[in-house]
Amino acid sequence: MTFGLDTLRQHVTRKVGLVGLVLGMSMAMPVAQAAEGEVNIYSMRQAYLIEPILDEFTKETGVKVNVLFADDGLIERLAQEGPNSPADVVLTSSFGNTARLVDEGLTQPVDSETLAARVPEQFRAADNRWFALTLRARLFYTSKERMKEGDLVTYEGLADPKWKGKVCTRSGTHPYNVQMIAAMIAHKGKAETKTWLEGVKANLARKPQGNDRAQVKAVSEGECDIAVGNSYYFFKMLDNDEQRGWAEAVNPVFPKFDGGGTHVNVSAMVMAPHAPNHENAVLLMEYLTGEAAQRIYADVNFEYPVNPNVKPSDALAGIGDLTPDSLTLDQIAANLRDALQLVAEVGYNE
Repeated sequence: MTFGLDTLRQHVTRKVGLVGLVLGMSMAMPVAQAAEGEVNIYSMRQAYLIEPILDEFTKETGVKVNVLFADDGLIERLAQEGPNSPADVVLTSSFGNTARLVDEGLTQPVDSETLAARVPEQFRAADNRWFALTLRARLFYTSKERMKEGDLVTYEGLADPKWKGKVCTRSGTHPYNVQMIAAMIAHKGKAETKTWLEGVKANLARKPQGNDRAQVKAVSEGECDIAVGNSYYFFKMLDNDEQRGWAEAVNPVFPKFDGGGTHVNVSAMVMAPHAPNHENAVLLMEYLTGEAAQRIYADVNFEYPVNPNVKPSDALAGIGDLTPDSLTLDQIAANLRDALQLVAEVGYNE
């Protein structure tokens, strides 16, 4: 059963208010030299998302946490630093960056029974070189005015000619879309996925542009009827005075692959290849998958906890039930290059 928008807004306001309890946050903290009782993080995730968790970790363990925050350039920095890098743990905002860290040899396996118990096999590397922290469902946002419930329920259906001129997406080369296309390849094969992607391109209402929220805005303004976007953006829009009307104009839909489930992408963590504080790094990684940390992730950013013992926030539960697709992320990663190739071959962004 889903909640009404007024109830959802109450949940959003209450949960986002948790962030205000965390004081003294900064966008960049200097990474100290490795020392006993410390752990160093390179983070692609925004400060406000993880500071509350790290504060609790320090309170419980006494381990000092030093964090370097940056949207871009951390992978290059880690590679350049080599064995002299102070990094112990790297937090990624997308699976594409996680896969790149693995491909470039910038991780090491972590043998932990705790991590194996808390992170389902589907959401960790077979060789334990990465572990997911949170899940984001790749949803459709459909017009309340111009579409009915059940009109579009599968990713395959996005290519149906009846939606010609009705679909809005961000760039086909954005990691969120590349991963979705890679998942389609894993399900259908490259040739059939190319046909599907050509169909989706033919249905676009405009050239791919903007971020996920911009697609929902376009639906609210009548430019298209179907937008593709991550689940947590719905609540971020509800909590924004300027964007609330965009969210109120759409219905979140949990599409599935034919014979499968809903595609999810993830934030994740890896241990850096030369982690100088190895023991504390393992301790931190285990903490981040524990119930306390997973609850903060769920409540502050409206992401699905990877730990199955932690329920999603009331707000997320209010828009529907998530049944993740059965593909492993390793299967998706194996098709990322082919997915990018298809985007170029069909001229998706042109």
